[in-house]
Amino acid sequence: MSEPALLRRRQALHHWRRRQAEAGRPVHVVPTMGALHEGHLALVRAAREASPCRPAALLLTIFVNPLQFAPGEDFDRYPRDLEADLERVREAGVDAVFAPETGELFPGGEGSLTRLLPPETLCRSLCGAHRPGHFEGVATVVARLIALIRPDLMVFGEKDWQQLQVLRRVVGDLALPVRLRSCATVREVDGLALSSRNRYLSAAERRLASGLPRSLRRAAPAVAGALGSGDPGALARVLGDLTSELEAGGLRVEYLDCVDAHSLVSHRQALPPLAGRPDSPEPSPRAAPPATPGMALLAAAVHCGPTRLIDHLLLMSRAPIVAIDGPAGAGKSTVTRALASRLGLLYLDTGAMYRALTWWVLRQGADAASAAAVAPLLRDLDLSLSLEAGGAQRVTLNGHEITDAIRTPEVTAAVSHVAAHACVREALTAQQQRMGQRGGLVAEGRDVGTAVFPDAEVKIFLTATVAERARRRAGDLRERGFEVPELALLEQQIEERDHLDRSREVAPLRRADDALDLITDGLTVEEVIERLVDLVRQRVPEEAWPPPAEDQSSPLSNT
Repeated sequence: MSEPALLRRRQALHHWRRRQAEAGRPVHVVPTMGALHEGHLALVRAAREASPCRPAALLLTIFVNPLQFAPGEDFDRYPRDLEADLERVREAGVDAVFAPETGELFPGGEGSLTRLLPPETLCRSLCGAHRPGHFEGVATVVARLIALIRPDLMVFGEKDWQQLQVLRRVVGDLALPVRLRSCATVREVDGLALSSRNRYLSAAERRLASGLPRSLRRAAPAVAGALGSGDPGALARVLGDLTSELEAGGLRVEYLDCVDAHSLVSHRQALPPLAGRPDSPEPSPRAAPPATPGMALLAAAVHCGPTRLIDHLLLMSRAPIVAIDGPAGAGKSTVTRALASRLGLLYLDTGAMYRALTWWVLRQGADAASAAAVAPLLRDLDLSLSLEAGGAQRVTLNGHEITDAIRTPEVTAAVSHVAAHACVREALTAQQQRMGQRGGLVAEGRDVGTAVFPDAEVKIFLTATVAERARRRAGDLRERGFEVPELALLEQQIEERDHLDRSREVAPLRRADDALDLITDGLTVEEVIERLVDLVRQRVPEEAWPPPAEDQSSPLSNT
C-alpha cells in the first residue's frame, strides 16, 4: 500500500483537496478521534466501496475534539498514538490523513468559536441527558470539517447511534452539501462493541464488560413483548429487571431506556428537561406508543470500573418495506429492482401489475376506459411476478408470459385509464398488501407510499424533469425496436399522463407527506442506486437489516 499523505495544517488540506477536484475524484471522509481499531477500518472499507463509478479519494481525520468532553471527562487521557494510527490506515489504503492541532481548527480559540445547537428534542435523552453540551461539540466540529474538506460523502458508525441521528438532522436542516452513510457496529467475538475506550479496561473489567451486550440480547424479546402489550408499565418492569441484572454483573448503569429509533423519544415515560438547557420546555406525560411497524432502540450506558461504555440493540416489528413512488419515466423500475437486490429484499413492481392487467384488457377487446367492461376481467386473475437468476423480472398472466408485451406503446397509452378504475385499484391493492404482510420488500409505483403501504418504513418520491423522462422514454423505445416519436411529442404525452395521474379521482399520484425526495436528472443508474441506499439507510440502518452476502432473488405471486 502507498504511504498516505499526512496533513497537519489547513493549507496542506486545501492543496490536497484541490488536487482531487482537478483529477475529478470524489472525496469520501471517515472522521475519527484516533486510537483506531477494526471498527474504524470497516468505515474506511465502506467509504471505498461507496463510489463504484468513480474511485474516490479516501481521507481519514484524526482529531480528539475538546468541545465534546465535559469537565471531569477523559479528554486528557483519551488514547493518542498517531504513529500507530498511520500504520493501520496505511494497510487500509487511505489516501490521506488530516490530523490537525486544535489551533488549526479553532484559530481564534475555543471561546470565540461559533457553535451549532442541534435540535433539543434529539439531545434530551440517552447520552444527551447525561453529557450536556456533548452533541453541540460534535456537531460544531463535524460542520467545521465539512466546510474545510467539502467532502462528497462522510461515513459514520452506527455504534454512536444518537450522534448519527443528530448529525443527519444537522446536515439536513442546514442543507450541507454532503451525503452521510452509516455502518453497523463492529463487535468482538463475545459481542462487546469495539471502542477506543475498551483499552482502558483491565482483564477482569473486560470480562465484566461483555455482560452488557449479552444482557441486552437476552432482554430483547421481553422488551419487544412489552412494547406490543399496550401496558405502559410492562416496559418499565422489563427495564427494571434488566437494570438489576446489569448491576448484579458488576456494571453501574448510567441510563437504560427504550426509545423510538429516530425521534429518540422514550417509550416508557416523559423525559426531563435537557441538562444545561434553561430553555427546555416542561415535558408533558406521554404513554408508550403501540408497537407499530418501525424501530425501537434499546440503549444503555454503563460504567465498568472507571470506563464508560455505551451499547444498543435495534428492534424491528417486521422486515422493512421500502415504497418508491414517482411519475412515469422517472426510472423507478430499473433502480428499484437493483436496490432490492442490494438490500436483500423482494422486488414488487406494482406498475408491471397494472400494465399486465391493461394488456389483458386490450387482448380481450374490452374498453379500457369503461369500469363495467374491465371489472369482469378481474375475476380469477392469475398474475405473478418473479425474478430470474440474472435479476430480470418475469411477468405471467393467466398462463401467458408477457414481460415484453406490457412495455408496448399501446399498453403505455391505456394503462392510466385502467388504473383509474376503483375496482382495479381495490383488487390490485389488496393483492399487493397480501404480498407485503410480512414486510421484506421494495415496491414501486405511483401510490405505494400513500395507498398500498402507508406504514412503510421508508418512502421515497423519485422523479425527474419532463425533458429528462422524455429522453429516457425515447431510449427505451429505441432499444425495444419501436418507432421513436419526436421528443416534443413525448414530452407532451408525459405531461398529459402526469396531469391524468395527479387529477384522477381514484388513487391520484401524490407524494407522501413523510417521503424522502430524489431528483435523478444528471445521475447515472448506479449513482441513483447509491443515493437510494443512502436514503434507505437513514431509516433502516445496517444493524437492523444487514446487507445480504450476495444478491438474492425470490418470486412474488398473488398467493
